Amino acid sequence: MAEEIDDIDYSDNLFMRLLQCKFCRQTNRFDYEGFSYKILQTIEEGVYGRVYRCRHSATGDIVAIKHIEFGHEQIGVPSSVVREVSLLRALEHVNIIGLLKVLTKETYVNLVFEPLDQDLGRYIRDNGGVQDPLIRKSFLWQILSGVAYCHAHKVLHRDLKPKNLLFDESRMIIKIADFGLAREFGGDMPANRYYRAPELLLHSDHYSSEIDVWSVGCIFGEMVIGKPIFGEMGTCDELDAIFRMLGTPSEETWPGITQYPLFGSYAIYNPMDLSTFFSALEPEGLQLLKMLLCLDPKRRISAETALKHAYFKDQLT
Repeated sequence: MAEEIDDIDYSDNLFMRLLQCKFCRQTNRFDYEGFSYKILQTIEEGVYGRVYRCRHSATGDIVAIKHIEFGHEQIGVPSSVVREVSLLRALEHVNIIGLLKVLTKETYVNLVFEPLDQDLGRYIRDNGGVQDPLIRKSFLWQILSGVAYCHAHKVLHRDLKPKNLLFDESRMIIKIADFGLAREFGGDMPANRYYRAPELLLHSDHYSSEIDVWSVGCIFGEMVIGKPIFGEMGTCDELDAIFRMLGTPSEETWPGITQYPLFGSYAIYNPMDLSTFFSALEPEGLQLLKMLLCLDPKRRISAETALKHAYFKDQLT
């Protein structure tokens, strides 16, 4: 059964309106009453469904359609879809993906987005990172700008990772996407371990915007070295990998850390020399990276404050 979301306004009848529509795989079209889209290619397939690059048959406009299927046993639209649509309709920012239309049917929903041909994860994989320091800095600035906007509107993304950062290579404008796990401050633990903050790995019941900032730090480091930064520590335990790189915290560096039951099972490590590990990063960038990856969430820099850092002096002048 779909989870009830208290902050969704159903008065506009969005999810109560079932358009007369039909998806035909044989003809590679999405046909709706008033809308018709020709499928040009499959962009991505995942557990939620597929993303297609499509052309509007009448206008010729290119769009991306996220096709989400759910079975007849599902009562109502899945909560993750409701959440994503609700947030994207409320959040309007140059660095957040634009939702153009929502087309619904009893067993599936099609979300029509602005077309973006690349994701940061694939770009990093194909190019061994983001090699151009100016592009890398611009990408980080844009990601932080979008995240700061979300946080100012009391929204946590909770699943920031390179794959969820889309852009058009002709303009290189980053757009934060995939708000299916997002919600107002609080909620369940996010999913992806490579970008999960240490307080979450310690099973903290209380977390806030700092978890997104940690994820941005992980993404920044990955843009530099071309790989998930904590995947290089030779351990499958993500928290152990974090402590191996950044050093095991103490009550002095993270007040209250010893109260977490899991903490006592970890070895004591000294921090690595990050200037060696991230040798391609200039001093200001390395300083900002350390602030984004501060172990103590209360001392971790905010997205808004990070935008004022000296690393971005070119953007600030």
